[in-house]
Amino acid sequence: MTLILIAIAVLVVMLLVGVPIPYAFFTSTLLLVALSGSAGEASSLMRYGYTKASSIILCAIPMFILAGSLMERGGIGESLVNLVSMFVGRIKGGLGTVMVVSCGLFGAISGSGMATLSCIGSIMLPRMYAAGYPRGVSSALISSASLLGLLIPPSLNMILFAFVGGQSVLACFLATVVPGIILICLLSLTNMFLLRKYKDIKLEEKMTLPVYAVELKKRTARAVPALVAPIIILGGIYGGIMTPTEAAAVSVLYSIPVGLFIYKGLRGKAFKESLVYSGTTAGAIMIMLFSVMVLSSLYVRANVPNMLLGWMTSITDNPTILLIFVNIFLIIIGMIMDDTSAILLTTPIMMPIILALGVDPVQFAAIMGVNLGLGCVTPPCAPFLYLGSRVGRAPVTEMLGPTGWFIALAWVPTLIVTTYIPDLALWLPRLAGLA
Repeated sequence: MTLILIAIAVLVVMLLVGVPIPYAFFTSTLLLVALSGSAGEASSLMRYGYTKASSIILCAIPMFILAGSLMERGGIGESLVNLVSMFVGRIKGGLGTVMVVSCGLFGAISGSGMATLSCIGSIMLPRMYAAGYPRGVSSALISSASLLGLLIPPSLNMILFAFVGGQSVLACFLATVVPGIILICLLSLTNMFLLRKYKDIKLEEKMTLPVYAVELKKRTARAVPALVAPIIILGGIYGGIMTPTEAAAVSVLYSIPVGLFIYKGLRGKAFKESLVYSGTTAGAIMIMLFSVMVLSSLYVRANVPNMLLGWMTSITDNPTILLIFVNIFLIIIGMIMDDTSAILLTTPIMMPIILALGVDPVQFAAIMGVNLGLGCVTPPCAPFLYLGSRVGRAPVTEMLGPTGWFIALAWVPTLIVTTYIPDLALWLPRLAGLA
């Protein structure tokens, strides 16, 4: 157990000092192999890692990354924002709701939190600032709302969780839908609560009913190609027409002509930049995945999950309190690592513990998704908080207060109900016969 803790500590320190994530994971794995006396088994461990990482389902990851990048640069976000603003733009705080709902819709298309933040944030934040919305609140809101891309399917992290945890990808996709909708509602309401004292916020121009009807028809027509994407992807998956891997490939094939000829955002260097970004990101994830497969094998040999469970049950055998321990552990991991690293590192350790506590592993997919989202906006690391600061050009100090409110009134309640009301996560998977 001591060697495992040393390897994990080395990994965390390397991440904190800025060592590239794939190198940090691989170095930690090699260190553990060397210190544990498993060097003689290195060949078999490498073969095991390669075999696990060469699964056909993992081909969906680079495809969804590429599709998200193409959609981000292709101009799809603008049409979604313009459509949603027709419904809530006249309400005080309505533009914040437009941003949150647009993040949910774009997340359902791209499957990427980072792409959602960059795309929707760059569109919505200038519009909100011009209307008198405070920078700190608005930037804190986009930091949280963009993480809906981790919950609303198709989610890259749920593909990774399902693969590492041995669960159905489709079931994990569906498990996060209801928590994602709850989070959309709570973020929107919390934003309106925070804006109640601001008197100078301008509302969108009022339209007469005939003008509104014409404009709504125009914006809906413009948004149809964007809205068709999740219908094709998710409809194909749940209709049994396509596997997640095939759906990922179809999403790429769909996004290219839409971005080129309809929204015309993929002109010039944008297409090349999408290819380069997707290739490097997918490569980094695959190196991490290979390393984690080797690490998970060593975790099992060292009996780490059972030792951790034994330590927790030595304190209490109350399942409610034990689940609090699990959530605190995941939040702490999410605070110091990015979402992909955290899900790859913790899933092999926590899955046996969750099963021992009698929690459905599909429900745990939703718990994991909410926890990682919460960790991504909770300092010290909080990668989405800092990215939101850059996109919104707002000091992090101005964002900390509003972020605390979003955590307390949106993230934590969503985590509590997802953890202690299993039917919220399991209703849709059961309806589809997947849980």
